[in-house]
Amino acid sequence: MKLRSLVVASSLLLISTSVLNATNSGLEAKALIKEAKDSGLVALPKDQKGVDEILKENGVKANPFSPEKAELGKKLYFEPRLSKSGIISCNTCHNLGLGGTDGVAAAVGHKWAANPHHLNSPTTYNSVLNTTQFWDGRAANLIEQAKGPIEAEPEMATPAKLAVERISSLDEYVKEFKQLYGKSGVTFDNIADAIANFERTLLTPSRFDQFLEGDEKALTQAEQNGLKLFIDKGCVTCHTGVNLGGSMQSFEVAGKYQFANLGDFKGDSNGMVKTPTLRNVAETAPYFHNGAIWSLKDAIKEMGSVQLGIKINDKEAQSIETFLHSLTGEKPVIIYPLFPISTSKTPKPQL
Repeated sequence: MKLRSLVVASSLLLISTSVLNATNSGLEAKALIKEAKDSGLVALPKDQKGVDEILKENGVKANPFSPEKAELGKKLYFEPRLSKSGIISCNTCHNLGLGGTDGVAAAVGHKWAANPHHLNSPTTYNSVLNTTQFWDGRAANLIEQAKGPIEAEPEMATPAKLAVERISSLDEYVKEFKQLYGKSGVTFDNIADAIANFERTLLTPSRFDQFLEGDEKALTQAEQNGLKLFIDKGCVTCHTGVNLGGSMQSFEVAGKYQFANLGDFKGDSNGMVKTPTLRNVAETAPYFHNGAIWSLKDAIKEMGSVQLGIKINDKEAQSIETFLHSLTGEKPVIIYPLFPISTSKTPKPQL
């Protein structure tokens, strides 16, 4: 009887301990969710109305969204005839199958030339939620951003006039633009607007968003530990908001970036650099504006010394990296479009 009583008592103790641990874990998760929100971290919006609300909060001007314009913009995003050579599209450098990037250190453009400033291609996923576009923040919204690479000589190298001529030579496009944009029809502004509408749909909700919304089990304990360290170390100072980045911040605050001389980019006129979003960061190597670091763990350690003036050891970097993997989100299904066939009026490729 004594042995049986001892076994029962031990079992009850184990059950009580498990319940207590589960309760404590739940309390810790709730506290971490609150701390993350108090630190400025925000869940992705669930629809385009939510996107509009965030854009308004960020002071970003955007034209009204239209699903029909987004569908047209999808075709234009993949349309190689928007490049002078006829073989480069937005998707070349912002490949939606590669995390919205191209997987190389410096973007490659017209005549297979590497970016003259050795700039890395940022992801287009969730880019609508950045407060600014381009590494130097020179574009305030996606419409302005879409125009830049099309006209830039090292990228698609297509003057606005030629872009309009190419699209206007294709009756299917002309009909769609007339239906959606009325009398203005095919213009460079409307081409950019349609592409921006499509890019607004490239949202990637993740388990991290579920966690912020109150699902305490959405993140593993290891991921929660990494999030806590991410906050405690100060990473959230720059990597904050709905995109965990996407705003202009000072660079080399506490130390010298070891690859600063790779390329000549030094930020905007005030030395500010757009902080990259950390959403899907595990899929977007190499890192930094010049793509100099290929390991996410090394990038974390570099940011510790350059921005925070602290040493992040291997164990801490691994913990933060574990959290960052929870930011890999669900991608929208994109069906590659079929394009209108070129006509005798279509300007020929210029290689």
